[in-house]
Amino acid sequence: MSLSPPLRLFVTGGTFDKEYDEIRGRLYFKDTHLPEMLRLGRCRLDVAVRTLMMVDSAEMTDADRGLIARNCREAPESHIVITHGTDTMTETAALLAREVPDKTIVLTGAMIPIAFGSSDGLFNLGSALTAAQILPPGAWVAMNGQVFRGDAVRKNRSTGVFEPIAPA
Repeated sequence: MSLSPPLRLFVTGGTFDKEYDEIRGRLYFKDTHLPEMLRLGRCRLDVAVRTLMMVDSAEMTDADRGLIARNCREAPESHIVITHGTDTMTETAALLAREVPDKTIVLTGAMIPIAFGSSDGLFNLGSALTAAQILPPGAWVAMNGQVFRGDAVRKNRSTGVFEPIAPA
């Protein structure tokens, strides 16, 4: 018997799930890599995976963020992980911190697509799954071995890393 709470994993796209089109030389979405990543990571958690959308977070709209918040509120699980593009992950995390304060929600992503083989995504996913089990309710961002409050983090575009900021 596992002491781990059941987890919901929402897929929203982002670099995590991008593929490379060798003919056109562009990145695109085909399908999520999450089930395979959970298998590769030998995940033994009770995780329900649901794809909400497959979008680049730079193209994510307020309506998309509203859909994410609504699904978090309506999920029967109180522990949620969301894969998300890194460009606007902090905007979604801040919204979730305001709108869904009673659940533990951890957003994570990748700087390099999983399909490339040298991605940070598998490490980030494992970190997020662990964080979601042990953190108190609120929205959080788990990237590159660090966890940040969802309303107190930014992506430093010059260094490509996430860093804490003063709470909103």
